Amino acid sequence: MFDHERAVARVVAAVRATALPCLLVDDGSGEACARELDRLAATVPQTSVLRLPVNGGKGAAMLAGFAEAWQRGYSHALQVDADGQHALDDIPAFVEAARRQPQALICGRPVFDRSMPAARFYGRYLTHALVWLNTLSLSIPDSLCGFRVYPLAVVISLMSQEYIGRRMDFDVEIIVRLYWRGVPMQWLPTRVTYPVDGVSHFRLIRDNGRMIALQLRLLCGMVRRLPRLLGRRAP
Repeated sequence: MFDHERAVARVVAAVRATALPCLLVDDGSGEACARELDRLAATVPQTSVLRLPVNGGKGAAMLAGFAEAWQRGYSHALQVDADGQHALDDIPAFVEAARRQPQALICGRPVFDRSMPAARFYGRYLTHALVWLNTLSLSIPDSLCGFRVYPLAVVISLMSQEYIGRRMDFDVEIIVRLYWRGVPMQWLPTRVTYPVDGVSHFRLIRDNGRMIALQLRLLCGMVRRLPRLLGRRAP
């Protein structure tokens, strides 16, 4: 997370209410957020902080968190955003789905309310269309929702073998690459709002540029995998 000191305590409380341990990845936050994360780690049981020296982006934080969780012996990692936009009372359903299908990626399929900006709404559907092209499939109905449970064994293998976007391109790239690897996916509807603390780190020009570069990168990857992807579609 990066500078979400006003919302993170509510997120931690919701996660800990499910009895899950909570790892807070501090992606080079400012002093106020760093203090809040240290306070939570000191006062909330089974809550710890992994601090990155500089801001590397959402993807960098998630990849560092996965590696830390794997090193600590966990088989799965629940990903939620620190700004409070996810309906965290759905966590038990996500965990139960992962227990039933331990090899699957459990993905949130967002249900938005009126707080969603119109530009974000149309931008998401453009991204979805490009993902459908790059997978030759409609199997990924939403590639941007960051409410997921990852099976760590396959994620750690992917991390060691392929590049994954370090910033806002992370959520899209990792789900496409896991699809290419044949990882099963289960989709759970979940309410999403924008955002509790009023802080968004999405930068229109910079991050849209990264998303364009990502789609070109994925398109090249799709072309290389074309026979295999077409084979999936064969009866």
